[in-house]
Amino acid sequence: MIYMSQKIKTITVYASASSRISPVYFEAAGKLGKLLAEHSITCVNGGGIRGLMAAVTEAVLENGGNVCGVIPLFMYNNGWMHPSIQEIIITPDMHSRKQTMADKSDACIALPGGVGTLEELLEIITWKQLGLYQNPIVILNTAGYYDDLLAMLEKADREKFIHSPVAVWQTAATPEEVLDLILNQLQPEEKSLEYIPI
Repeated sequence: MIYMSQKIKTITVYASASSRISPVYFEAAGKLGKLLAEHSITCVNGGGIRGLMAAVTEAVLENGGNVCGVIPLFMYNNGWMHPSIQEIIITPDMHSRKQTMADKSDACIALPGGVGTLEELLEIITWKQLGLYQNPIVILNTAGYYDDLLAMLEKADREKFIHSPVAVWQTAATPEEVLDLILNQLQPEEKSLEYIPI
């Protein structure tokens, strides 16, 4: 397969909407937002007004960057949209929200989060295994948050429940490592839709 470098212009960030979590997660989220702005990378996220989603949004904007918030209509109507986001995409439902976020991204980053973030992360991993998503996926494992999930995925791989000829996701301990992985990663020139058992 021929490989070529891909210019990363837009990154989708999955992240928690909880505001009751440790400051260590907010610190990492803010640092990531600052780095995205410094690299002129547009941040696509769920557009939320709370939690790590908001922390990334605010750090991007404070450092002169751009944010695109993708939010379902029912959340928008409930006032859950961050008011400072420049670009807003309102989707009819959660499914189309996830599809839109994937379609707009040159890469995906998963910050720590709850069941919604876990669902987004595992779905984009599934899409990549099936050849439906071609771009980098990086898990930001702040303070070892994802250690148990990564151990479960490793077990699934050992037990042959997961099979893929390529690395489907990568992990990083810091925002700096995340950007280094994404910006230096090579992308396949040709897309493959060959079925890969999940």
